[in-house]
Parts: sequence; C-alpha cells; structure tokens
Amino acid sequence: MEEKKAIRKQVYAARKACTDEKVEADSRRITENILSLPEYRQAERILVYADYNHEVMTGFLIEEAWKAGKQVAVPKVVGKDMIFYLLTDFVQLKPGYFGIPEPEEGEVVQWEDALMIMPGVAFDRKGHRVGYGGGFYDRFLEKHKGIKRVAAAFEFQMFEEVPTEPTDISPEIVVTEKEILRF
Repeated sequence: MEEKKAIRKQVYAARKACTDEKVEADSRRITENILSLPEYRQAERILVYADYNHEVMTGFLIEEAWKAGKQVAVPKVVGKDMIFYLLTDFVQLKPGYFGIPEPEEGEVVQWEDALMIMPGVAFDRKGHRVGYGGGFYDRFLEKHKGIKRVAAAFEFQMFEEVPTEPTDISPEIVVTEKEILRF
C-alpha cells in the first residue's frame, strides 16, 4: 500500500508539472496511436473515461469514434460500482464523483462486446496497473470479462515494475505518446 501511495504521489506531481499544451499534444499523439490499433478499428462500441485533472485527454478519441459511427459510453460512479451511459454529446457530462465529469442521466448500456479505454495512475512493462485506489475498474471488469482493455497513459506513468494485488485486472494494451505495449 505504501509503495502504491508513493507512486501515486510521484505521478500526480508529474501530471501537475505538465503544461496544458503538453497534455494536449501528448494526448493527441496517444489518440492517434489508439486509432491505429486493429482492436479500435474493429470495435463498434467504446467504453471510455472522461478525463480529469491532467489525465490523458479522451475528448479527441470520443470525437473520432463518433465520426467513425461507433457508439461511446462513459462511466458514472454509483455507490461502489461504475455504470456506463451512452454519450452522444459532451453537454451530458457534469462534475460527479470527486469532480470527475460524468453523465447525469441517459441510457445505461450493458455492453459485453466493447473496447474499454481505461485510465490509471501508473503501469509497468508487464502490463500491471496502479489505479486510483477505488477498485471501480477491477470490480466492473471482473463482471464483464469479454471487454477488451486498453490503457491510455503518458510516458512518465510507465514504471519498470508496479505493485499488484490478486484482484487487479490489467490492461491488454498500454498506449503512450511514444509506444504501444501489448501483453
């Protein structure tokens, strides 16, 4: 736990140190890398987080998915769970859990065949992920095993090794502005 805390602190400081321009430029490169994935091109449905506080920006990806005729859904925290809502317009998003943009209402989706773009604090080169500590993605993915998992991360979020727990569900692909890692 202490090691995860230290990693979170380090990454939060690095994110805070990034300029808005750097976050946007690197997010656009990450978006291009995700768009190049066969898994993205084949997916008709995308589950994607709404970015917050200098995370990899997902708005560019959402817009491209809409242009390509894909359905997009974003999560809302309800109790200890995440529920995904169909997103058809950014005006649906309002500050929710911890100020993170969430849909207030709309159509709940129960997609089992989808591509998930997941956030995280840190990742390692074996595919392990350190999340924000709430376990929301792990609990959701435990119930939805057919969903393909891609993590979007800045290069400074990559570590040689991060601590893991038996309940952690790792991404199958991690995409940064510089590389695409498959596990």
